[in-house]
Amino acid sequence: MFTGTVLFDLLLPNDSRSLKAKRSYVRPIVAALRRFEVSAAEVGAMELHGRAELAVAVVGAEAGHVTELLDSCERLVAGRPEVELLSVRRRLYGEDD
Repeated sequence: MFTGTVLFDLLLPNDSRSLKAKRSYVRPIVAALRRFEVSAAEVGAMELHGRAELAVAVVGAEAGHVTELLDSCERLVAGRPEVELLSVRRRLYGEDD
């Protein structure tokens, strides 16, 4: 069994200076990530209106499959023109971890 996680640090557009506006950017991204059948949620920078931290977690039988899913999630987030991807932190845990 392998578990993979990825944390995305996002810069949101200037008009996301309220929590409602921030949600209007974050919710569609989280919904799109969940279509990959992964766990996805906003996990950090909750108090910052122009920033968001999104996390994705995947569990699979093979490391290659987990890595492919995380790659797909990263491409999806990086391809969103409305946000700027500042950093990506990824981890893969195996049976020995």
